[in-house]
Amino acid sequence: MAENKKDYLGLDKLPSLILAIIPITSFVLGVATRFLEKHYIAALIRLFVGWNIIWILDIISMVRNQKIIRIL
Repeated sequence: MAENKKDYLGLDKLPSLILAIIPITSFVLGVATRFLEKHYIAALIRLFVGWNIIWILDIISMVRNQKIIRIL
């Protein structure tokens, strides 16, 4: 059976997209989601290196692919 993966903290697509558009919530929820998924390196990269670039990539991937790409 296919796993129904949701985006930010298990929220559906529309609330996740709304939260991804707001920079502060996208930053906080992006880091929290990566820590909860045990992707610690990705969470640290988001936290210290390029959260604004990743923020734009999250929005683009959510609109295009209907989900957040789990690269970073």
